[in-house]
Amino acid sequence: MDQIGYVVEFLAKEVFGKPAYLVGLITLIGLIAARKTTGEVIGGALKATLGFVVLGIGAGAVVGALNPLGELIKGATGAEGVVPTNEAITAIVTANPDYATNIAYAMFFGVLLSLVIARLTPLRYVFLTGHHMLFMATVLTVVLLSAKVTDWLAILTAALGLATMMVIMPAFAHPWMKKVTGNEPVAMGHFGTLGYIAGGAAGQLFKGSKSTEEINFPNSLRFLRDPMVGTAVAMIFIYLLLSIVFLFRTSEATVAELVGSGDIGGVLGILATQFMQALVFGGGVAVILLGVRTILGEIVPAFAGVAEKIVPGAVPALDVPIVFPYAPNAVIIGFLASVVGGLLGFGILAVGLGAAFALPLILPGMIPHFFTGGGAGVFGNATGGRAGAMAGGFVNGLLITLLAAFLVPTMSAIGFPGTTFGDTDFQWFGLVVGNVARIGDIAAAIGVVVVCAILILIASWWQRRYVETGWVPGGQS
Repeated sequence: MDQIGYVVEFLAKEVFGKPAYLVGLITLIGLIAARKTTGEVIGGALKATLGFVVLGIGAGAVVGALNPLGELIKGATGAEGVVPTNEAITAIVTANPDYATNIAYAMFFGVLLSLVIARLTPLRYVFLTGHHMLFMATVLTVVLLSAKVTDWLAILTAALGLATMMVIMPAFAHPWMKKVTGNEPVAMGHFGTLGYIAGGAAGQLFKGSKSTEEINFPNSLRFLRDPMVGTAVAMIFIYLLLSIVFLFRTSEATVAELVGSGDIGGVLGILATQFMQALVFGGGVAVILLGVRTILGEIVPAFAGVAEKIVPGAVPALDVPIVFPYAPNAVIIGFLASVVGGLLGFGILAVGLGAAFALPLILPGMIPHFFTGGGAGVFGNATGGRAGAMAGGFVNGLLITLLAAFLVPTMSAIGFPGTTFGDTDFQWFGLVVGNVARIGDIAAAIGVVVVCAILILIASWWQRRYVETGWVPGGQS
């Protein structure tokens, strides 16, 4: 049994838990099913895998640059509170061997069950974002185990919950996704989907606004039309402005300790360090876009084989950066608007909502605001242009802040005080499962199964009523 557990944990963490391997494996299977030559199979699978590696390198650069930006915002505003972090909670939970094994089983069976649901229902989506599978498996498994559900029942129930979310959320987002991509055969596979749908819906209020990609720059500023350059310039302004405000608010030594001051030290060293962070951010976004284009070039053709042999009509559901190349300017606008929405949410909690419901203050976490805010900006731009991108990002920022606050009591109740998730789907589904789990024992598991069945039925109706009929949010382009 220990050997079986080891193999399952290996597959869950080192294969399904690694997006690059998972995408490469699916591409490999698809190309084999499509009867490609040996060279085409090996080359296509490796190229898709490398595309995700490239994307990960870019994302790592962006995340590294976002960490000091978070410190700058806290320092410039003087705000204190909880920062939502998916990775931190997962690391804490999986450090416990008992939890880790159960989570691995839940993830493993959840992936298999998602393929069964995709095969048997109209929800023909294959979710390929491995780290989000792990995060969702974590929150569901821990909530159920904390409700005193027995190990194997908790594993199977969590697996069903994970599988359900892996097929329903791409379906709910797909009308907006088709609007973004121009009907490309690719779906959204990221658990910030409620925010993207809200962003797309908010954008529909601004139908007359021009696209973010049609910004007309004067001749002297035409260089800003290059997404990499435009992103870097915008972030240089933001980093330096926040650094200066932070320096006015506190001592030079404190700022240097929190965000770095390079080899030279002093004020100039701080500003030079943040200037470089802005450049790293711009370069990281460019690398992400390159990785996405590489993945799309391989996985979309390969999925013809998967659709034919395994899940007829299958659509790959990929991580949120998959939409970034469709509107790079909207990514930055959505990110910044999401931060503004997050700050408003912080203010709402601070002036009374937090006290009324015993909720903590939620600070803007730069990582969720960039990735989900950027995605919401792209969705908002697709339906409402520049104004829609701002509205989409703003609504997303407000959502991920307020939902994060309401999730904190649930996380505290299961033994993880002062922690919360940063993306909308972990938040709303965590709240639903957490409240159902209050029943305790086998009734909690039955309650979650009923919730999943209802969600699959609603998503199947949505798929037939809106996706398959070609409904276009906000009207035709």
